[in-house]
Amino acid sequence: MSNKKYDVYGIGNALVDIVTEVSDSFLKENKVEKGVMTLVEEERQNQLLKAMKITEEHMQGGGSAANTLVATSQFGGKGFYSCKVANDFEGIFFLKDLKANGIDTFLTLETAPQGTTGKVLVMTTPDAERTMNTYLGITSDFSENEIHEYALRDSKYLYLEGYLVTSETGLAAMQKAKKIAEENEVKVALTFSDPAMVKYFKSQMESIVGASVDLLFCNEEEAMLFTGKDTIEAAREELKKVAKRFAITQGKNGAMIYDGDTFIDIEPYLVKAVDSNGAGDMFAGAFLYAITNGHSFADAGKLASLASSKIVTKFGPRLEWHEAKEVLHKLHS
Repeated sequence: MSNKKYDVYGIGNALVDIVTEVSDSFLKENKVEKGVMTLVEEERQNQLLKAMKITEEHMQGGGSAANTLVATSQFGGKGFYSCKVANDFEGIFFLKDLKANGIDTFLTLETAPQGTTGKVLVMTTPDAERTMNTYLGITSDFSENEIHEYALRDSKYLYLEGYLVTSETGLAAMQKAKKIAEENEVKVALTFSDPAMVKYFKSQMESIVGASVDLLFCNEEEAMLFTGKDTIEAAREELKKVAKRFAITQGKNGAMIYDGDTFIDIEPYLVKAVDSNGAGDMFAGAFLYAITNGHSFADAGKLASLASSKIVTKFGPRLEWHEAKEVLHKLHS
């Protein structure tokens, strides 16, 4: 496993995040459902953007799997990302951002197609809750054509972003990537991404899980929704049937890891949260870095818990490079 070029090969919706703070009254006035990710049309997103004063300073590279790969890269791992952006202003911004974060991809400014790059309006209220309105743009056509088999075969883990189940072509791409991974002894990790993905696309998600996945990331709500159980204790027993190993994040209560044999409780790091955006992505990225670079599941859980506790104390889904190094240093000290 150690001679693979990439630690993690990820697929997901490439999106530019537009991160801003709003009041509860802004959400009410603009009829935005609080605390969830809502898919919207371009016109609707533009209406909301017009209601705010947005500059390039508000823009960040985003998309769940991309954020996870950036975290893996910051801790010292190597990632490849299959994605779809257009050759517009946001697409150019996104590709430059990937390169700056040391992540390989097949797309270039020259080969990016015409169209509109997907954008996420991330609205954070004073209670640190995030509300997302997403216009997928060109990534809604993410398909098997975006899978790069040579890079996937040369990776230790395939990381599948659950958000892709919302489109038929995205679902087919997930299924194809999983099949290639299994045929080439590449481990498969899946994140449920959002309770809505499990709630409204359960059969699609079950088709990805199939007989099993090697590693599953989810939170308590997603675990209970997927298994149909009323308690986390019952849900985690049920998850053993479909995931060889898994990590259930529990917000301020830390996390629960199943390493294939035993359950490991990961202590939380108590912090004052201002923005929960990206905590799950960061957890997965730190965890994947650790297990692909010789660390135990217990240590991976500690690193992931510490890293995600840092993320919620600031706006945006990513750490600065020096912050990632500080987290690693703290873990080893």
